[in-house]
Amino acid sequence: MRVVFFGTPEFAVPPLEALLGEGFDVASVVTRPDKPQGRSRSTLVPSPVKTAAQEEDLPVLQPERPSTSEFLDAIRRLAPDVGVVVAYGHLLTPELLAIPRRGMVNVHPSLLPELRGAAPVEWAILRGLEQTGVTIMQMTAGLDSGPILHQLPHRIPDDVTGGELAIHLAEMGAQALVEALALMEQDMLRPMPQDETRATYAPKITRDTARIRWDAGPDAVMRTTLALDPKPGAWTTLEGKELQIFDARKHLVRAFGAVKGKIGEIVEVSDRSFQVGAQGGRVEVLRAKLGDGKKVASADLLSAGSIRAGMLLGN
Repeated sequence: MRVVFFGTPEFAVPPLEALLGEGFDVASVVTRPDKPQGRSRSTLVPSPVKTAAQEEDLPVLQPERPSTSEFLDAIRRLAPDVGVVVAYGHLLTPELLAIPRRGMVNVHPSLLPELRGAAPVEWAILRGLEQTGVTIMQMTAGLDSGPILHQLPHRIPDDVTGGELAIHLAEMGAQALVEALALMEQDMLRPMPQDETRATYAPKITRDTARIRWDAGPDAVMRTTLALDPKPGAWTTLEGKELQIFDARKHLVRAFGAVKGKIGEIVEVSDRSFQVGAQGGRVEVLRAKLGDGKKVASADLLSAGSIRAGMLLGN
């Protein structure tokens, strides 16, 4: 089966590698243009997918927009049987979706129709879901609304970070993809329409989403710090500086459920962590980053005098 692969971030690398490992004919890889970095924006950094493709000597296309007539003609010349899309980063036009003989399929890290959109991994943790998974979907013009071809479920561990869950779902997505394409080659796939009444959405993570709200309670604070670790990082403020928190654990207060001290106040410090009052309990912080500093153990901030009991964190 001849494949054109569309993808950009690290999440898309395992599915690409799985296609190659299973002997699929990857005719070309389409990814986002190299990203300028540095103060002068003069250093161009390739996407993880481009790096992986070059290591395998695969042809790479990097259109600014995958909708120009020149790009569409280039895909037609490749004569793909199927297109595979994994976190590419652009919406694809109906004209492009129609080029491969068997259409385009997408690897999506949720059990559709739940968590359609840009950030399904993070929102699965933010919303406290017990289960997520991966879906192989036939792509249509709608937002993650095409027929389901194949799904694999996954239980979400209580202490998993967004980064760890993404890595695991990428591997599951690679497995589900090769299984689905193998069934497609044998004409054994039975597309199942999505139940629109069950659809939920996972919008892009904004700075406001990442802000810690101490009055939301320990569970919500812990989910926020887990979901956004390693990036962009859950944040609050401490004496006018941004404080990012990456490792937080809830500590329920047993005495009548009350918090000694104000919500958002550092109520206790030890030699390795500090505890912050939240609605109905406390949150213990073990790793954080203050201002422009590095991510460190809370013990380093405590020993430097940056964190003291009685300080208030922004809500």
